[in-house]
Parts: sequence; structure tokens; C-alpha cells
Amino acid sequence: MKRHKKIINLVPLKVQRFRITYIFFLVLIFGLFCRLLNLQVFSASDLQRKARLIQFTKSTSLNGRRPIVDRNKRLIAYDKTLYKLWAHPKYFNFPGDAKNRLRSIEEVVNKLSPILNVKDEFLISKFENKMIGIELLDEITENQAKKIKNLHISGLDLVKYSQRYYPQSNLYSNLIGFVNDENKGSAGLELHLDSQIKLINKINLVKRGGDGTPLPDNSGPRDFINDYESLGLTIDSRLQKASFKALSKHVMKWQAKKGFAIVMNVNNGEILSLASTPSYDPNKYWEYNSEIFKGWYSQDLFEPGSTFKPINLALALEEKVIQEDGLVEDIGKINVGGWTLSNWDKKGNGYINYPKVLQVSSNVGMVKIMQNLPPKIYWDWLNKLGISKNLETDLFESTAGQLKSKDIFVSQSIEPAVASFGKGFSISPLKLAQLHAVLANGGVEVIPHVTLKYKEHLKNNSQEEIFSDEVSRIILKWMESVVENGSGVGAKIEGYRIGGKTGTSLKAINGRYTSKKVCSFVATFPINNPKYVVLVVIDEPSKGYAYGSTVAVPVAKEIMESLIVIEKIPPQNEKNRLIVKKP
Repeated sequence: MKRHKKIINLVPLKVQRFRITYIFFLVLIFGLFCRLLNLQVFSASDLQRKARLIQFTKSTSLNGRRPIVDRNKRLIAYDKTLYKLWAHPKYFNFPGDAKNRLRSIEEVVNKLSPILNVKDEFLISKFENKMIGIELLDEITENQAKKIKNLHISGLDLVKYSQRYYPQSNLYSNLIGFVNDENKGSAGLELHLDSQIKLINKINLVKRGGDGTPLPDNSGPRDFINDYESLGLTIDSRLQKASFKALSKHVMKWQAKKGFAIVMNVNNGEILSLASTPSYDPNKYWEYNSEIFKGWYSQDLFEPGSTFKPINLALALEEKVIQEDGLVEDIGKINVGGWTLSNWDKKGNGYINYPKVLQVSSNVGMVKIMQNLPPKIYWDWLNKLGISKNLETDLFESTAGQLKSKDIFVSQSIEPAVASFGKGFSISPLKLAQLHAVLANGGVEVIPHVTLKYKEHLKNNSQEEIFSDEVSRIILKWMESVVENGSGVGAKIEGYRIGGKTGTSLKAINGRYTSKKVCSFVATFPINNPKYVVLVVIDEPSKGYAYGSTVAVPVAKEIMESLIVIEKIPPQNEKNRLIVKKP
């Protein structure tokens, strides 16, 4: 069947209709142009500002601090992430509830209490008829916070914050210190090295699309984390624990006021353990008297007594006023400038050699030895040793020792006489440990330090040579005789060569000596190849028969026994020659 095409007659457009259409589009184009002009020119700056607010958000890290770790990366202090839980009862609503349904406080508490491990009554009491802004609990762990979030209860808010935590409790308290409730270092290394420990917050801009999706940019992973570093210490936690245990046991046994023990590498000044008691729990610092926070081993001074005798003998040898095989007569007492000085037991020892002077801790022998050294030269040596100077260290602000002025020391004969057996001047325990380290390593100055980074600082400082190798060798041999045959015999460990010196000093209060004592012992170990100095100081033991040999020596022995195991130090051959190395 043949199809017929339909023919449509075209009618010309009316002029009036055409004009209306033309004017309409003309107005539309003009309006768009005006709009574009307004956006591009007049409102450009305002729109750019609004765009930046939408596209970029600020990301600020928590106000944190670097972790502190020992030489084996064991945690000593770190920031623990915790949460505070806030409640707004007028918005309480469970998942699946109608929008206008309001859950009761009891219903919400019933779900929270098992997670928080608290009683319902305790949480309910927090509300006190308030309907908004109620802090229910803080110190909520991340695991608990995750469980609370999974409840999806409207009206509950979790606020993240950071809290300093010390997992080893009181083991490091007198060294590390603590941070206060404002997260600021308030004692110990946390205070002294605050600038190295605290993290400087970065405010990072994150670029996002209109739907909030992060947009790719040139940011690196470290742009959002300040750093990945920790503050590394030279301390070994195993040795620290052993030292603290031994020290605490004997301080308690002797009912002493306080005690201190240090193990230091004589070749580089690294401190392997630094224990002090009484101590405190830095996680609960507010429960303790602030007096206990002090790092007294670098800030308090004491007269070193007989532990300084090896140092004095080294000075005499350096000035060649005595010879290695010399003798001195000890009749038990001596008069100097109208003052009578005597031995600790008031007894004489006759003609004795210099090792015997150390073995019996002869005060009279030391006075006669040091009288061979002109007082002016003697004072110059003590000054060179830094007795009256602040000790450079990364621990705390050390207290400078006290030494009489040169005029008094030279003009009054009693001053060099009492200085010969460690009296009449004072130093910190840490300074005493440093001087014995110098003596042990062949005479080169070392700086006691506890942070691994401090090595870089020390590389830029030249180390002064104080004693010669020969003098160091002689003194160490004499100190070994103290442990073999003298007052330090209690420190003997079978198969190991140890040198040492005991000390017992009466404390001076307001310029007068009292019956209160400071008992100490310093050991160099192993004596044939010196590597460690162990110093123990126990202040004011209150029981009878308290001396360096009875109070401090047993502590040092226990510490050295632990050191042997931890450092895997093999026994020494008795015939091994004495080796003294320059650091």
C-alpha cells in the first residue's frame, strides 16, 4: 500500500513573538554577565576566603612529649592516649530509635558501667539533675573508648588527651622526674631537658574537596607527625633494677636517711645505672613531699673523706714528692698548727708503704705524704680537678663544690692537712665518681652523662689529660690491694680483679662536726682493664658499727655481681697485666 506524505504548511513567525524571545535571551545573557562580573571582581576576595575555609582544615597534633627509652629501647616514659567521657542527657538516643525518643540516664548508665568497670550508682551521681556538659569519667583507655564508640549512643562525647606514664614506677623517679597536670616537666630530666623532650606542635593544613574527601597534595607522612624520635639514655634497665634493689635493701637495713649508687663507663662517661633512694612513683607525684624530687647526688655536697685518698696520692706521684716504693711513718696521731689529727681507730701503724696507707685508711700517713707537696701547688691541683666548679653534665644543674680560698689554704697549715684525707672541702657524689673515672682511664677527663645524644656535644670538646698513664697504673694497683687485703675486702668476687676505697665521714652541720655519718665505697672494675666505676654513698646510717666497709661495700659488691652477668664479663687471669687505656 502506497504511503502518502503529510505536507505541513509553514507559517511565518510573528514579529512580536520574535522580539519577546530576543529580549528575553538578551536580558538573561546580561544578567549572567553581571553575575559573573560580581563573582569575578566584586566578590572575588570574599569567595576565595570562603573556599579556603571549605577546602582546607587545620590539623593540630596533641601536646605530646617524646618517649624516653634506655640503651636497649626499653620504655621509661611515654605519652599514653586517654579519653574523657562527657554526657548530654537531653540528647540520649540509641541506634534504631525514633528521632524524638529520649532514653533515660539509667538506660545509658546500664550500658556504660560494664565497660568502665564502675557501679551504676557512681555514674548516676555524676549527673546531679544536669542535662548537658557532664564529665562522667577521665583516664579512659583506648580499648574502653572504642567499646563506647561502638555503642553509637547519641549524647556521649569522648575527648582525647595525652598523659605522661612511667611504666617502671619508682625505679627511675629520681633521675627522670615527672610532668605536672599541665604536661610540663617539673623535676629530673623531664624538667632539665624539657626543650629536648617536648614536641613542638605543628598546625597542618589538609586540603579537601566539597564533600570533605582529602585531595592529593605534596604533603609527606612527616608533615602530620612532628617526629619519630625518642630520648635515648645510656642507662641499662636491668642494671638499674639490680642497683636499686641492692641499694634500697641496705638503706633499709641500716635505717639510713638516703642512698645513692652509680655505675659509669670510665672511658666515655656513660652512666649505666643511677639509683637513688628514697624514691617516689612519678605517676602519683602529688602524694609525695616535694623535698624528695631533688637530684641530691649532683646538687648536695659532702666531704668525700677517705675515698679521696687515691686522688691525693695521684697528685703526690705526679709532682714526684713520693716514689712508688716509698714508706711513711704512722704513729697514730699528728699535730698540725695546734690541731691534733688522728686515725679513725686512734692507733698507729708504724712504717708502712703507700698501698698499706690505703688498706688501713691511715689519716696520719696521708697528712705526712701531702706535707711534701707545697700548699700552693696542692691548691692549684684541687682547682684543676674542678673541685669548686659546676660539673658539666646533662643531668641537672650541678652544685659547685666548696674549696677554701687559695690564701686561706696556703696560710693555714691545717687546711691542706685535713684535705689530705678528704676533709675541709666538699663535692657532689657525681663529681667524686667522675674523678675516679679519670683516675681509672689513664688520666683523661670524662663527662658523666645519661643521654646518647650528649656524645655529639662531647665530640666538639677537647678532653684534658690530668694524670699520666704511669700514675694511674700505680694508684689502681694500690686500690686493688685495698680489696685484697684492706677495708674493701668485702667487695672481693672470686675470679675478678677489683680495686676500691672505703670512706666514712662525719657530717658537719653549721660548721660543727656531728655524730652523723656518710658511708661510701668506690670501686674500679675490672682492675686489669678498667671499664667501670661503681660508687655507693649512704647518708646517715643510724645503726651501730656503720662504716664504708660495712654499709657501702656490700651494696657495691651486689651491683658488680649483677654487672658481671649483664655485661657477660669473663673472669680475669690473676697474671693479666694491668692495662690502662686513654679514652
